[in-house]
Order: sequence, then C-alpha cells, then structure tokens
Amino acid sequence: MYLCVKTFRRIILSFAVLLTLYRVGYAQQSDSTQYLIKKTDDFQVSGIGDHANWSKTNWVPITVQESANRPLGTKTKVLYSGTGMYFLFQCDDQKLTATIQEDFGSLFKEDVVEVFLWPDPAVPIYFEYEVSPLNFELPILVPNINGKAQGWKPWNYRANNKTQHATSIQGGEKMSHSAINGWTAEFFIPYRLLSPIVPAIPTSGTKWRGNLYRIDYDQGYQTWSWKKTSGSFHEFKRYGTLVFE
Repeated sequence: MYLCVKTFRRIILSFAVLLTLYRVGYAQQSDSTQYLIKKTDDFQVSGIGDHANWSKTNWVPITVQESANRPLGTKTKVLYSGTGMYFLFQCDDQKLTATIQEDFGSLFKEDVVEVFLWPDPAVPIYFEYEVSPLNFELPILVPNINGKAQGWKPWNYRANNKTQHATSIQGGEKMSHSAINGWTAEFFIPYRLLSPIVPAIPTSGTKWRGNLYRIDYDQGYQTWSWKKTSGSFHEFKRYGTLVFE
C-alpha cells in the first residue's frame, strides 16, 4: 500500500510539473505582443527558404492592417545567430507590382516586405530594412524624434557589414507586372550594420522592440503588420517585443 501511495504522489507531482510547463509555453505562444526567436548557426540565404535551419521555428502569420479587399496570406519566420538575424517572408500574391531596379530606391511605393528593429528603447533610433520581389533593398537607420523621422544610408556598406538577401517567385516570372501566385523574401541582417544602436550582441533572454510589415499595390494600397499601428509604420512605440530564446 505504501508503494502505491508513493508512486501515486510521484505521478501527481510529475503531472503538476508538466502542466506548469505547458501553461508557461502556452502563455509565451499566445502572447501576441512577443515574438520568440530561436537561435541558429549561420547559413547562406537562397531566396527559397529551404535551408534545414528554418525547421527550428514555426511560421507566424502577419495579418492585414489596411485592406484592399483581397485575402492574400502573409507569414514569416525569424532566427538569430551570433552574427546577425535571419528573416523569411512568404507572400501570396496575384501580380508583381514592382518596377524599381535599384537599391536604396523608394521601394515602399511598390510591393515590398519590411522589418523594423529597435534594439535600445532608451534611444528613439531604429533600423528599417526593405526588400522588393525583384530583390532590391533599402537598409536605413531612422532617427525618430518628436514624430519627425529621417532615414540615413549606411556608410562603408560592404563585406561583413552588408546584408544577404534573395527572393524567388512562385507561379510566374520575376519581372514587373508578371502574373504570379506568390513570392518569397529571405535575408540576413548582421549586427555590425546596426552599430551603434545595438547595446550588445543578443543572447538568451535579450529583448528588442520591433515590427514586421508587408505592402502590396496590385489593386490599391494594402498593408500587413505583426503589431498593428494606427496607419504609420513609424509608430515605434507600438512595436512588439522580440525575445531571443
């Protein structure tokens, strides 16, 4: 009888521990203000998102903020390493509304995905990165003081200070106004590019603020965002929290 009671108590204790862990895990997953980012070894981006390292994390949906009445799906994955952060966007689409053929152009006026990183909330300066379906990029540092924002291009933008980025198209050609089914953007942002706004290389438990966006112009202006704003993507105080696992 003593052994049965002892065994029963152990089972109850184990169940209680598992229930606690489940509740903690569920709370983290269901907290829409936080994005849990898993760690990875460095790898080369391809624009397809087929590297095995992406299996370390799950897709997170980016939902419609301003709608042109088209239910196009958008989802993302994010990873981090000892040298930078990796991003993967998958965008359902019908037409490739992109004509800009240069880096540092006004990509936000056409189809694009965007990432905003705000490592140090004590300073109103954050990093904005955009990439178009045609694989042109716009990396800028944004001082946002009293509601007035200005983008600054990186200096000495080369070697290990530079991003990696690639895109691919599904169901059509990578050319302006092509009919397509969707497109993928995959890119890597090194911490060195974010200097000096990164207080330190993130480790487990580090928290940054940030946001993830998409814009599409096929049938009018339509936007998607991870954390909703009132309209401007530069409302940095509304950004969510990126938690490095």
